[in-house]
Amino acid sequence: MIKPNFMEKLLDGVEVEWKSLSQGENKVAELMRGRVMSKEYLVDNAGEYSVYSSQTTNNGEIGKINTFDFDGEFLSWTTDGANAGTVFYRTGKFSITNVCGLIKINNTTELNYKYLFYWLSIESKKHVYSGMGNPKLMSNQVAKIPIPIPTFHIQTEIVRILDTFTELTAELTAELTARKKQFTYYLDKSLSFEEGEVEWKPLGEVCSLITKGTTPSSYEKSGVAFVKTEAFDGTRINKNKLSYISQTIHENTLKRSILQANDILFTIAGATIGKCVTVTEDILPANTNQALAIIRLTEEVNSGYIFYILQSRHMKDYIYRSVKGSAQPNLNLQQMNNYPIPIPPLTEQERIVSILDKFDALTSSITEGLPHEIELRQKQYEYYRNMLLSFPKEEVEV
Repeated sequence: MIKPNFMEKLLDGVEVEWKSLSQGENKVAELMRGRVMSKEYLVDNAGEYSVYSSQTTNNGEIGKINTFDFDGEFLSWTTDGANAGTVFYRTGKFSITNVCGLIKINNTTELNYKYLFYWLSIESKKHVYSGMGNPKLMSNQVAKIPIPIPTFHIQTEIVRILDTFTELTAELTAELTARKKQFTYYLDKSLSFEEGEVEWKPLGEVCSLITKGTTPSSYEKSGVAFVKTEAFDGTRINKNKLSYISQTIHENTLKRSILQANDILFTIAGATIGKCVTVTEDILPANTNQALAIIRLTEEVNSGYIFYILQSRHMKDYIYRSVKGSAQPNLNLQQMNNYPIPIPPLTEQERIVSILDKFDALTSSITEGLPHEIELRQKQYEYYRNMLLSFPKEEVEV
């Protein structure tokens, strides 16, 4: 682990020269833009060289083509949309689309690419313009960003320290991905039964209620919690993402969909169809909308067991068969009632839940397991990044 006294020694008395990124005589880099590439172009020119765009998933890669526009070490940033200002470190042969900009350092003995990447990861978002509803960070704004330049040795040490944290987070994220695959395997294996081994019943027969909510006429800044799919964090409800409605709407207009603890909310419409969460006591009173089915179980079944059934391959196959050919994926309440589920004895249901709960905690819990560890490492990285890149500011001549 990196010791605080080492940090203090590293930063003690550090002097920096501030320069404009790409404006004026003392600029440190040149800026370029990507080009328009349609989906058809990507298909018609498929190859081995990555094309990067504005998305943050998959490191921004949207496909591969048989040519490349850039070769070497660069930084790119997203110019338009929700991810405007997001910065990426790029190496090798690649291309970027027209919603990306490229940064080429003029003197790599003066300025380290990775150091600049870490600095811009903090600074670039501060320069995003959100006028007219579409966030933008165009080249003329990026060019003005001031860059603190300590000695190259200090830059290298800062990069080494921050790389240590990012590599650890990457390792934990890879481990989490592997664990999730393992969880899915055991989930489907645990819920697979031979023909005649267990009794099968429609979901509706083990429920006291299957219904759905309604979109309210208005929302409030506070009040009764209103759960939308956007509030789902994996298989849990994120209280920071809840909407709110008035007590009057909750008790009258939306009386049918008042939630209770242990209700299962299952997405029945749209791209997120099949996602589900369990309602916990701490969000009540609460309500929900028409995109979510409310499943309230009887004591005949273990609620955790049914929750896992609803996440299984068996349910995914049922959704596929039910919505096949539809322009908009959608399950109606009758289809939810008719969904066939295997019902082993309660003791067997409890045994299955006990096993799967251990995997679920490891892969999903934000208070324990790998997600919690990744969150801690990310906070640690951000703390040291901000500390290492805090320099006294001065005016930049342009």
